[in-house]
Amino acid sequence: VGAAPFVAAQALLARGEDMKGALVRGIDPAHEAEVTDLAAENLEGLKALVPGEFRVILGSELARQLGVRAGDAVTLIAPAGQVTPAGVVPRLKQMTVAGTFNSGHYEYDSALVMLHHEDAERIFRLEGPTGVRLKLKNLHDAPEVTQQLAHSLSGNLLIRDWTQQNRTWFAAVQLEKRMMFIILTLIVAVAAFNLVSTLVMTVTDKRADIAILRTLGASPASIMGVFMVQGAMVGVIGTLAGLLLGLGVAFNIDVIVPAIERALNASFLPKDIYLISKMPSDPQSSDIAPIAVISLILAFVATLYPSWRASRVNPAEALRYE
Repeated sequence: VGAAPFVAAQALLARGEDMKGALVRGIDPAHEAEVTDLAAENLEGLKALVPGEFRVILGSELARQLGVRAGDAVTLIAPAGQVTPAGVVPRLKQMTVAGTFNSGHYEYDSALVMLHHEDAERIFRLEGPTGVRLKLKNLHDAPEVTQQLAHSLSGNLLIRDWTQQNRTWFAAVQLEKRMMFIILTLIVAVAAFNLVSTLVMTVTDKRADIAILRTLGASPASIMGVFMVQGAMVGVIGTLAGLLLGLGVAFNIDVIVPAIERALNASFLPKDIYLISKMPSDPQSSDIAPIAVISLILAFVATLYPSWRASRVNPAEALRYE
């Protein structure tokens, strides 16, 4: 659904005595918004990137570390220098800060520098863009499209999708999701044991009532059914209540977490450690449904033993001391 050329390079960004490594990305402001939401949200800032003006847009954290803001000058130092009779001299170019951006990802906000691709080509002595970024309608199709392009395009091309560029990060997220699934299952299992103990105590407390029902003609199966329904209803109500509460928190996490952080004067997600500055939340039915189903199954299984025990109550024994 979109395509935009880019120039990718690495350089040093200097401001006075401060110097930071930077990921330089030369972009085409006219097409960048087609492939990135970040560009679409900063259209006014991108209009300032005019070829020949040598203006840059810095990540908010990088700008903070260098102590610069819009209108200040910074020096871009290219890695490949110029050969002179006095030796190799680094290529320096003074740039003007046109603005900053905040992507919410520390890795980009602390290192990314965007400028016009024609300016980047001049600084790094390139004949054209180093690559083209594509945006798909469905981001999950990226690995398949990558394979299709690898087979259909000839030449010495490097084709990568977002899952390959961030393989380690997404692998860590998948591991955390599996661990959370195990932890939640164990929590539900503990709740199921509590349900067993509650029903056992109820059966013990209602032995006389069970005996009276038996003398009135109630069958062991009907007694067992009563306690199974009771335990199942507790499981259903508890699961639904937990599901509604969890979804309520998940859909409002962007409001709840900042409020708690302000109240406690603490930061739950230091961006220099976790690489993100806010807690994302995207509830998926594929994550929620298995936990809910397991909760209902465990609640039903937890009712079997207490219900069976209730059905085995001997009326004569139960009523002996009544």
